[in-house]
Amino acid sequence: MTSTTAPETTRSPWDLSRDELAELLSDHPRYRVDQVWNGLYGRGLTPDQITELPAALRAELSEQLVPSLTLDTEQRSSDDTTVKQLWTVEGGSIETVLMHYPKRSTACVSSQAGCAMGCGFCATGQIGYDRNLSVGEILEQIVRARAAAEPRRLSNIVFMGMGEPFANYDRLMIVIDRLLNDFEIGARKITVSTVGLVPQMLRFAEAGLQVGLAVSLHAANDELRTELVPINKRHPIDDLVAAAQLFRERTGRRVSYEWAMIDGVNDRDSDAAELAKVAKRSFAHVNLIPLNPTPGWPTTGTPPKRIRAFASQLEDAGVNVTVRANRGTDIDAACGQLRANQEATPVEIRRR
Repeated sequence: MTSTTAPETTRSPWDLSRDELAELLSDHPRYRVDQVWNGLYGRGLTPDQITELPAALRAELSEQLVPSLTLDTEQRSSDDTTVKQLWTVEGGSIETVLMHYPKRSTACVSSQAGCAMGCGFCATGQIGYDRNLSVGEILEQIVRARAAAEPRRLSNIVFMGMGEPFANYDRLMIVIDRLLNDFEIGARKITVSTVGLVPQMLRFAEAGLQVGLAVSLHAANDELRTELVPINKRHPIDDLVAAAQLFRERTGRRVSYEWAMIDGVNDRDSDAAELAKVAKRSFAHVNLIPLNPTPGWPTTGTPPKRIRAFASQLEDAGVNVTVRANRGTDIDAACGQLRANQEATPVEIRRR
């Protein structure tokens, strides 16, 4: 049987649905499905490692269900709190970032190999698009991250790695369902980040899940945002705000606006004033992100003192705001940066 979610030339063990696995094992006792499923999801094992299966069945499954990720490079921050992994997959490469805290870990997961959104300050955007990842390729990153996090608990998943998750919407939703039901990760421990694909944002809102939604805003007027985030030309800020409002109505949760602080580009008092108006219209939280330098982006991140002043201006306007801790700069931890250091082409950005 051919999986409907995996690339034609390979099937990851985590690509198959439970029904597909049952069909694959139709000549075996029904309890084998539970054994395999629990091995894959409960313990993160590959088929050859599920020792309660007969040796012949392990060999048979290992021929048909082959892990998709091959580790190319792994980097660790100097304080060992951040791990960056570059994986080779069919037709490209992807990245996963694991962020450690005292008793838990968060995995930042890729949904595509490369990205087609073309945001110039993003290392992945500088690379370009290869393809969507399969369900199994996304889930396998989480399986590997859970193993690497031990003895900590993998508690949070953020879809903020390479690619635009909503451009791979149907597979993303299957992955989220498996996280909720098979990995037993709570909905409020999962966050999806989008550059603002409004039709998918509306679908996501109507799904009513308690999964978090973050929008990469980065500018609060359409002219600058279109320059920074080209998809804004198709889905302008007013449409984003309407989708954010619907998400709040359907879920009771507020959207987070991600704002990469770019020196001299989007960190002026006027930018803060515009952002405050948009955030208050959306009842949104704002997350300010110190910009990680990338090889293809000519500007630098906003200095810490200016970030603090920007945050204070938002707070004074009544906006809930946080500043994200800048982790992993010594290991190319920006999305796509490890790969982009070899592949990026410099771009230009106008200062205002």
